Amino acid sequence: MASSSICSSFLDFPLLDRLRTSRTKSSQRSIRADLSPEPLLLRAARGEAVDRPPAWMMRQAGRYMKSYQKLAKNHPSFRERSETVDLIVEITLQPFEAFRPDGVILFSDILTPLPAIGVPFEISDSRGPVIESPVSDEGGLSKLHAIDFEKVDFVGESLKLLRNEIGKEATLLGFVGAPWTIATYIIEGGTTKTYKKIKSMCYTNPHVLKALLSHLTQAITEYVIYQVKSGAQCVQIFDSWGGQLPPHVWEIWSKPYIKQIVSEVQKQCPEVPLVLYINGNGGLLERMGDTGVDVIGLDWTVDMADARRRLGGEIGIQGNVDPALLFSPVDVLTEDIHRVVKAAGPRGHILNLGHGVLVGTPEESVKHFFDVTRSLRYESLFPDFAPQPALEPVS
Repeated sequence: MASSSICSSFLDFPLLDRLRTSRTKSSQRSIRADLSPEPLLLRAARGEAVDRPPAWMMRQAGRYMKSYQKLAKNHPSFRERSETVDLIVEITLQPFEAFRPDGVILFSDILTPLPAIGVPFEISDSRGPVIESPVSDEGGLSKLHAIDFEKVDFVGESLKLLRNEIGKEATLLGFVGAPWTIATYIIEGGTTKTYKKIKSMCYTNPHVLKALLSHLTQAITEYVIYQVKSGAQCVQIFDSWGGQLPPHVWEIWSKPYIKQIVSEVQKQCPEVPLVLYINGNGGLLERMGDTGVDVIGLDWTVDMADARRRLGGEIGIQGNVDPALLFSPVDVLTEDIHRVVKAAGPRGHILNLGHGVLVGTPEESVKHFFDVTRSLRYESLFPDFAPQPALEPVS
C-alpha cells in the first residue's frame, strides 16, 4: 500500500461514542479484528489469494428487512433516511449485524451529490426522483458548479463512523453513479423508460452533453476520493443505464468518462479497488475491462463461465446469482451459489447478486446466502488450489 497516498488520511471520528451508546460490542470480537489481516473482500478485490469468495449484496440494506420497515415508518422521507448521519449508519449496519456479510455498503443514493453541484432534486412517492429544471442547453450548464462537500458532509461523517464500527470484520464500500447514468437523470428530469432526450442529444446537441459529462466526471472523481478519505476501502461505480446504449455508443459516451475517473482515482488512491457494474452488460464486458477498473460486476443474465473466459483471469469479477432465486427453496439457492463460484474460479471473485435485493425477499434466504458462502473453501472446490499460509499476528 502506498503510504504517501492522499487517500490514507482516514481518522477516528468523535461521533463514534454517540453511536456506541445505542449498541454494545464484544471486546473479544474487537481484539480478534485488530489482530486479523485486512478484510477478505478487500484482499479479493485486489486480486490476492483468499480461501473462499467474499460476499455482499447490492441493495443489502433496505425495504426487504423488517428493521428497516420499522425505521421507515418513523422516518418516511427517503431523503431524511439517506442524508441523516445517525439514520445512515443505523440502516447500513442493519444487514451487517443480521447476516455478517464480507462487505458493508453505505446506505445512500447515486443522486445524493446532485445538490452539491447545483442540481436540486426531490423524490416523489409516485414518480421517483424528480429534477424540476433539467439541463438541455448552455443555460442549464451555467447553473452547475464544483462539488460543495459541505452539502454532502453527512456522507463523510457516516463513512468514518462505519469504518470504526466494522473495523476489520468487513470491507466498507462507497459508491457513485457513472457520468452517463447521472446525466440521464439530469437531462430527462428523472427516471425514464425510453432515454429519448439524452440519446437524441448525442446527435442534436453533442457539445452540451459533452460539457455536462465532463463536469460530472470531475465532480464524481472528487466525490470518490472524498469517500475514500472518509473511510471507504472499495468503491463501486454504477453505470446503471449504460446497458441501454448500443456497445459502440457506450464506447463514445460513457467509457471515456469512466476511464478518466478510474485513472485519476488510481493515481491518488492506488490502494483502493474500483468495481464497475452495468445492468445489461453482456455485450459490454470486454469494453468494461478496458476502463482500468479492478473488478467487473455482472448482472444475472450473463453466464459466469463465459464472462470469465471473455475477461480472462487478470481482472476481478463480481456476481452474479439471480436475485429471484432468493425466493426459491434453499437447496436451489445453494446449488446456484456453488455453480457461480465454480464458474468464476478460485481467484478474484466477489460473490454477489446480479442486481439488487428485491423487495419482499425473505430475510431467511439472505441469511442462507451468506451462511453458505462462509462454509465454502476453494481447496474443496478446486483440487489444484494451493492456499497461502496465514500470517501470524505480531504480538
